[in-house]
Amino acid sequence: MQAKPTIMESEMPFGKPADGWRLRLYTIIFEADTRAGRAFDVTLIWIILASLAVVTLDSIASIHNRHRVLLTALEWGFTLLFTVEYLLRLACVRHPWRYATSFYGVIDLLAVLPTYLAILLPELHSLIDVRVLRLLRVFRILKLTEYVAEYGALGRALVASRRKIFVFLSFVLMVVLVMGTLMYVIEGPTNGFTSIPISVYWAITTMTTVGYGDITPKTDLGRLVASVMMLMGWGTLAVPTGIVSAEFTMQRLGDVPTTRTCHECLSEGHLAQAKYCRDCGASLPTYQRDAPG
Repeated sequence: MQAKPTIMESEMPFGKPADGWRLRLYTIIFEADTRAGRAFDVTLIWIILASLAVVTLDSIASIHNRHRVLLTALEWGFTLLFTVEYLLRLACVRHPWRYATSFYGVIDLLAVLPTYLAILLPELHSLIDVRVLRLLRVFRILKLTEYVAEYGALGRALVASRRKIFVFLSFVLMVVLVMGTLMYVIEGPTNGFTSIPISVYWAITTMTTVGYGDITPKTDLGRLVASVMMLMGWGTLAVPTGIVSAEFTMQRLGDVPTTRTCHECLSEGHLAQAKYCRDCGASLPTYQRDAPG
């Protein structure tokens, strides 16, 4: 009789290989709490930052014209490195297609695709400048989120604060709508407030302390309303920061997650004392704490 699949086998998205070179490669690439895994992550972060520096320098016309050959060679070097990394990731998981269609799989593909598109589709020159495709390389910076635990903490704080932030934004929208309508009545089309949407636009730029200056009140009453909006803007900017900061504090007071990665579903952020994955129920490897310096 065939055994019924376990929760771990039915829910794991990518899958850890059973043994051999794929298992060793998987441990290096996907295991963040091992010495080899940490070394791989740190090296990859520096490569990503270096590639972003090359893309940024290449966008400066004077530097591009002076060092075009060097920048092109560096860009191709980074592209080949990211291509090899992408192929190795596909090779060391049991379900490559699931990884390729995951968030980080798509980001990995976007990190290398523009360079190849510029070669494979030269006819795009007749439509747009192919160099515009290089802008997609900025997606490489999204790969950093996979290796920095603080991004996960920020995401959890934002998710936990989403209802409070939604209520706050609803209040802000009501304020700018009311103030914008009030300014439309006070100033009128003769002073540049030609419609309620234009007046609401002014209220948003004023309340966020941006103040482009393209529309300004001319009457004394309008300037009084604008002054109130400016003062309200200071408090408006502080509220969402306080909400997210409070959630960060609550997380700090609780159990601190680690970089432990589940071998089966690849979910991260498990507690040091956890024995089983919180997502798929698989047994977690023994947590290896960093040795004292």
